[in-house]
Amino acid sequence: MKSFTGISGKPPGSLMKIFFSDHLLVPLPEGHRFPMPKYALLHHAVVTAHLPGVELQPAEPASDDQLLLVHNADYVDKLINGRLSEKELRRIGFPWSPELVVRSRYSVGGTICTCQSALEEGYAANLAGGTHHAYPDHGEGYCVFNDVAVATRVLQVERLASRVVILDLDVHQGNGTAAVFNGDPTVFTFSVHGAKNFPFHKEHSDLDLALPDGSDDDVFLEAVTSGLPRALQRAQADLAIYIAGADPYTEDRLGRLSITKQGLVERDRIVFEQCRAIGLPVAVVMGGGYALEVSDVVDIHLQTIKLAAQMAVSAGN
Repeated sequence: MKSFTGISGKPPGSLMKIFFSDHLLVPLPEGHRFPMPKYALLHHAVVTAHLPGVELQPAEPASDDQLLLVHNADYVDKLINGRLSEKELRRIGFPWSPELVVRSRYSVGGTICTCQSALEEGYAANLAGGTHHAYPDHGEGYCVFNDVAVATRVLQVERLASRVVILDLDVHQGNGTAAVFNGDPTVFTFSVHGAKNFPFHKEHSDLDLALPDGSDDDVFLEAVTSGLPRALQRAQADLAIYIAGADPYTEDRLGRLSITKQGLVERDRIVFEQCRAIGLPVAVVMGGGYALEVSDVVDIHLQTIKLAAQMAVSAGN
């Protein structure tokens, strides 16, 4: 097992920083299908779990300059100033509000902080993020800015990381992320997703494993187990960004797969153990989750955080 050394040149401690932005609320119409309360509920669940070695910190907002490393100036300007068309807003799935702009900045900033901390300590998490459907010139699928893409470019500009691997295990393909990094040899995109699920026009990740509707734990975990070593070997990365979506869950309204909670815990274990085996730091972001009971989404994400925290503590011992 390769040992990890942080960007300071020191070995990691047992600290895992977790960034949050749930105090920034986005007003949504009554009955809107996006489960905005999940963020505050997850934050509360992490606090009450009293996880050893965990330090919760508020996220910082992404700046215009950081957003512009990925997103077009015209799109950023229209979004910030509330000049997106109704068609553009329908594609995103949220009504425009000043709060949406602020929240989106902090969600991206949280992922930037998470990546920087993971490079220093080995593991870190953002209790938001995973907005992988956003393209440089538009948002879609409840994704305004692409936090993972922006964070990757920030790390590269700041020379904190040269090569990044994005492990996208949300049930939906990260089409925006795949498009941003198409043809870029410094960023490897790996996705395990539903073949017939949104987005209906898929982009080309560096490694796509598309699963049929109704796939169970065995099929899903075989894809993760077989694909992950290939992705890590080909990426030769300095950092893994792990999108740990809760939406492969069998009770997810938008998932169309049949993965149990235990199957998702096993998914997380495979990711963390394989990254640890090669000394690769991991930045965790949450991704989607649309179960009938929001408590199920919170529980799935909490288990991911718990396992990451356990890995962080064991790495420091």
